[in-house]
Amino acid sequence: MRRDDRAPKTDAPVFEGAERLQKVLAAAGVGSRRACEDLIFRRRVTVNGKVAQLGDRADPTRDVIFVDGERLQADTRLVYLALNKPRGVVSTMADEKGRTALSDFVGHRVEQRVYHVGRLDADSEGLLLLTNDGNLAHRLTHPSYGVPKTYLCEVAGPIPRNLGKRLAAGVELEDGPVTVDSFKVVDTLGKTAQVELTLHEGRKHIVRRLLAEVGHPVSRLVRTSIGPIRLGDLRAGRTRRLTNAEVAALFKAVGD
Repeated sequence: MRRDDRAPKTDAPVFEGAERLQKVLAAAGVGSRRACEDLIFRRRVTVNGKVAQLGDRADPTRDVIFVDGERLQADTRLVYLALNKPRGVVSTMADEKGRTALSDFVGHRVEQRVYHVGRLDADSEGLLLLTNDGNLAHRLTHPSYGVPKTYLCEVAGPIPRNLGKRLAAGVELEDGPVTVDSFKVVDTLGKTAQVELTLHEGRKHIVRRLLAEVGHPVSRLVRTSIGPIRLGDLRAGRTRRLTNAEVAALFKAVGD
């Protein structure tokens, strides 16, 4: 008996553009069509909250698909990139003053027009996300979703022992208080030190203003992670596409 014969007929609505579910999964990079059929048969796939069956169809542009409990972005028109922004580059896709901008590092590498998620000032470097998924971008930047970001900073030392507690307790800035989720000293280099801190804040220059307020101005700042996405060993000026697992982790981070 063929596997398709085991599946009962379903009365789920079929939209224009819907395709066999195993084809949608395979196109999204889950695996071969045969492997995707096996996932469906083993009840490891849901579509719009319902356990999928062999023979089901789905529209990747509108249906919500989960595989093993993780959200799958099946719409192949959507692009998700990580960029290691170099120092001196402005966080805009194009700059009126002719300065080096983010599009200079994407250019012809992707056909779709993408936008940056959040910002890093020109003197800062590190991880930026680029996407044409406006809904996810909004959630990643909106303060109500509280997506954490981690930074590695070179600051003036020495660092007092109680600085972590002080930052966790909250520091008052001109536009309101700010607290950090975690803080640690990574290394000390004579009169300077490397510190790592994680916070949910997205206000302009928040890390630089925070550390300057407590007496440790920043000489270098690198963002090393946004939620579950890490900069890793991505070289400055290079981009890479996020994996299916990373995109799923981003959706999970914003509660989707």
